[in-house]
Amino acid sequence: MIRLDTAFVFYDDAVTGKNGAAQATSLLGSYKVIPDLAVIARVGLVHNTPPDPASPPAKEATSILNPVLGGLYGLKLSPDFKLGLFLGVTIPVGSGGGDNPNKDKATANTTGAMARSMMDNAMFATNYFTVFPGVDVAYVHGGLTVQAEATIFQLAKTRGPDTLDKSNTNFTTGLHAGYFVLPMLSLGAEIRHQHWLSTPAQVKKDDKFRAQTTFAIGPRFHFKLSEKVWFRPGIALALPIDDPMNRRDFKIAQLDLPISF
Repeated sequence: MIRLDTAFVFYDDAVTGKNGAAQATSLLGSYKVIPDLAVIARVGLVHNTPPDPASPPAKEATSILNPVLGGLYGLKLSPDFKLGLFLGVTIPVGSGGGDNPNKDKATANTTGAMARSMMDNAMFATNYFTVFPGVDVAYVHGGLTVQAEATIFQLAKTRGPDTLDKSNTNFTTGLHAGYFVLPMLSLGAEIRHQHWLSTPAQVKKDDKFRAQTTFAIGPRFHFKLSEKVWFRPGIALALPIDDPMNRRDFKIAQLDLPISF
């Protein structure tokens, strides 16, 4: 499978109230090596156009994110229940990191993480090597899918100034429900939650960065291009439920373009 996924976000500066925008894009490829096991690679970038003037001052910048390598093992527990076990790592080579980071790219990383509903923090934490195991359970029956997932992220510092945290632990979870209203059209809704189990420096400064909850809703289309090729484009609107994203009035439009063969 190849999957191109872009989140377009519009937000306000917390001090000036002026508008900014960003786009966070990821490209994922996966290959099934045996019937129940797939290997996964993912790369991404973010482009941020901050408000002018912004507080603190920041310029327009594009940042390359940490690549991800991983594997997904799937089990069919029953005709209706499926279990997925995931293990991934990041390679800490992204932009905006190091001992003398580019501040504009670092700001783009912070904004991009929120554009992804704070669910992909490991890719944006460019000073950290991250190991993240996850589990996913899905109920699929008729036209209904109900899916729950949880992931733990263990971050270990590999570069950057001494003032950075040596390590941190992050947790994400989500619940998704989808239903086929037509053979080629399904509607989905999900709620996503991110929570820092440790207390990074940003949370020490402002406890509202401890957790973030968002929800998303939108349609997905299903086109069979050939006997083994499916194209399943989806669009969604995502909005924050609480701070810190809510106080900056984040609005996210997400375009997902996966093709499997």
